[in-house]
Amino acid sequence: MKTEYFNILKEKLGDENLKKIEALENPKLHNFIAKYIEVCNPDTVFVRTDDPSDVAYLRQQAIDKGEEIQLSTDGHTMHFDGYFDQARDKAHTKYLLRPDEVLGSDINSEEREVGLKEVHDLLKDSMVGKEMYICFFCLGPTNSAFSIPAVQITDSAYVAHSEDILYRSGYEQFKSIGDSERFFRFVHTAGVIENGASKDVENRRVYIDLCEEIVFSTNTQYAGNTVGLKKLSMRLAIKRASEEGWLTEHMFVMGVHGPDKKRVTYFTGSFPSACGKTATSMLEGEKIVGDDIAYLKTVDNKLRAVNVERGIFGIIKDVNDDGDPAIFKALTDPGEVIFSNVLNASGTPRWLNDGRPDPKGGANFSGEWVPGKTGVDGKPVELAHKNARYTIRIESLENCDENLNNPAGVEVGGVIYGGRDSDTNVPVQQSFDWAHGILTQAATIESETTAATLGQEGVRTFNLMANLDFLSIPIGRYIQNNLDIIKELNNVPRIFHVNYFLRDEDGKFLNGIKDKHVWIKWMEQRVNGEVEAIKIPTGYIPMYEDLKRLFQEVLGKEFTKYQYTEQFKLRIPEILAKIERIREIYHTKVFDTPASLFKELDEQRARLEVCQAKHGDYVAPTTLEKDQD
Repeated sequence: MKTEYFNILKEKLGDENLKKIEALENPKLHNFIAKYIEVCNPDTVFVRTDDPSDVAYLRQQAIDKGEEIQLSTDGHTMHFDGYFDQARDKAHTKYLLRPDEVLGSDINSEEREVGLKEVHDLLKDSMVGKEMYICFFCLGPTNSAFSIPAVQITDSAYVAHSEDILYRSGYEQFKSIGDSERFFRFVHTAGVIENGASKDVENRRVYIDLCEEIVFSTNTQYAGNTVGLKKLSMRLAIKRASEEGWLTEHMFVMGVHGPDKKRVTYFTGSFPSACGKTATSMLEGEKIVGDDIAYLKTVDNKLRAVNVERGIFGIIKDVNDDGDPAIFKALTDPGEVIFSNVLNASGTPRWLNDGRPDPKGGANFSGEWVPGKTGVDGKPVELAHKNARYTIRIESLENCDENLNNPAGVEVGGVIYGGRDSDTNVPVQQSFDWAHGILTQAATIESETTAATLGQEGVRTFNLMANLDFLSIPIGRYIQNNLDIIKELNNVPRIFHVNYFLRDEDGKFLNGIKDKHVWIKWMEQRVNGEVEAIKIPTGYIPMYEDLKRLFQEVLGKEFTKYQYTEQFKLRIPEILAKIERIREIYHTKVFDTPASLFKELDEQRARLEVCQAKHGDYVAPTTLEKDQD
């Protein structure tokens, strides 16, 4: 170890922790750690290796420091974020860009030198009186072509504990890379803590320095702002993937059984937050590889995917034994789980719509809670936050797929895109081909906003590939990367679009919460050539007889011809209006839109107008089926 690093590290680390760092012969790593020890000025430093005793220490620190509360069930703990620190802070999440870098008008950024000065001023002496935790993890399976080593510096034991559940240990992975500089770095401080939560949220900052592949986070504890390896590292990985010819996507990875239960077809799926993504990935009887982020690479002329994570940081609202039995069982059985921003009802975690009788009181992020309570902002306080979460290892689920940690990943058979749409898209449809799916489905996602981000709910917003918030490259380049990924494939995956939120004229949902399982089974059979489909102007939709059979086989219930007609009728005015909205967005806000996108949208509009002239505004699937004949 070079002398300029050694004195700083020796002073704060002590002999045992210094040996842990010296074992990693990487000058860039040593310099990074020494720099931020000097900037943050902690009283002590703890280095987390892959040793189980290090993991246990961090978990206990979270409890001892009051960042987590032990609950009645063995292994369960609870964390409260501050009243105004309950979601990703999009406004203060910015890329630090050089003057010559341009990402697009919808991408929040700050001039690099200005942002670095601001965040370093906030980090200065932020850990006085605290212990710093230096943690090593691996994004993607270890010892894999997908592996990306990452180091996290934080003063929050809750953050460190969360990352241990969510990510694969990476200390040994760092040993294997030697002096390589290809690793991600994260620096976080919770800032001043009051009642177990970050106090100075007005100085909450999440800054991403793409040049140095480093993320800074200050004055927040909410995991979406602080767990660097999640959506923050995703931004770094999107840029790296673009440079190297692969994809980083906001996608689940799951295995779906065929009719004989022997065949498993793997799907990836990209949905905006609170649109059914996690519930889809954990469908009862199917296999989950991951629920949130995937790396996709072409390997031996096949598109293969891995789960970047090994755990789930999921929205807990509406999780109950009826709708999500696999998750509910894991959350109520003994085992390591962190609940955040739910209600502590005498040692039992309670959340919104958990399928149990409403509690009469308890403690939540607002303090002591009783029904009818009003918060400090004058708004009613529900028993738990709408964006309350759970953090759990995927191995805790009975339906965990055996390929979760497979270094080779899984071969992708189909790709699913979804949104939150009440009046436009049918529940499930397949694109004509890969380009049609990317350009008219993936690149045109709109979704109603939810409590997962700060701001107004219920606003329909554009979110291509459910990834707009996390893009670190220009939108046009990102779309082109998705088009190009199939160039060397022998078998191109099918692309599908789903919509679980279609409503009738009275505002009632047209589908049950479990109907998604039928759509998934239909997609699996389409990929394997076992069912036909009706060709419509926007793609392919299921035939009634196939859905009638699948509703009986999968859910044991009747699916009527009336239900089919209502759900799968073509809503031409709404689709045409959407095309115009999307064209306007790409025409006015995206400086590098591929010409193929406008061409594909124009061709789709033309097909719809022909159909409209022939059949009217709203066209039953049986009518479209006759046209096909």
